Amino acid sequence: MTDPIADYLTRIRNAVKAGHRIVEIPSSKFKRELTKILFEQGFILNYKFDETSVVGNIKIALKYNPVSKAPAIRHVERVSRPGLRRYTGHSKLPRVLNDLGIAIVSTSKGLMTNKEARSKNIGGEVICYLY
Repeated sequence: MTDPIADYLTRIRNAVKAGHRIVEIPSSKFKRELTKILFEQGFILNYKFDETSVVGNIKIALKYNPVSKAPAIRHVERVSRPGLRRYTGHSKLPRVLNDLGIAIVSTSKGLMTNKEARSKNIGGEVICYLY
């Protein structure tokens, strides 16, 4: 697999479109941090890091509106990829859906949302857009 982050995002996108409640993804340190950000921003209901196997898994409970059954994640887009890395300075960090969505940025201080990076005046690699 050449792009495990794209695989992570695709598994979440496919599970949401299929209406699944739980999705299981192979774990890594980067994916764990990405999952924590999704939970803090309210895009997923809950998560659990399962370290019983050799690789380890992340079990993610997807979030849906109880009345309309609409998913909390409507759009997931990978921005920076192995063939074309996208870096940006703190002054040109993207605004996703007029700041209703988030962009996840990998900075020298770790993974964070575009809003956090903008407030801390840190630029970095734009990983993905979510709304």
